[in-house]
Amino acid sequence: MTEREKAVYMISVVAEMLGLHPQTLRLYEREGFVCPKRTEGGVRLYSADDVERLRTVITLTRDLGVNLAGVEVILTMREKMEKLQEDMEWAAEEMRREFMAELARREELMKNPLVKVPPKGRVIKIKVEKG
Repeated sequence: MTEREKAVYMISVVAEMLGLHPQTLRLYEREGFVCPKRTEGGVRLYSADDVERLRTVITLTRDLGVNLAGVEVILTMREKMEKLQEDMEWAAEEMRREFMAELARREELMKNPLVKVPPKGRVIKIKVEKG
């Protein structure tokens, strides 16, 4: 587990960090923009990823004037694009592995051809007998 994954903040700390009222953070949670973990006592614990996601929500709403419905659409599309990017990177890596395996297989075949090819410059005469 990385330090980023270990970092957790209580709602009051996150509210202060982001300049928001705790009630706004609760609203963003109800809207599904973040899902903080909770202690057994029900205290919300926000991860560093939650805080980063909230920063994105704030940028979209405050700086760009996007309403909450628009934020939901943007975040959903962003997640889909990130997933597609990951899938494409995986597929490209898989193709590279297959290509390298095929290349290695062909190189191995070239080392041990079924028919011996004489070196260049040598002429081999074959005498054919007529039956």
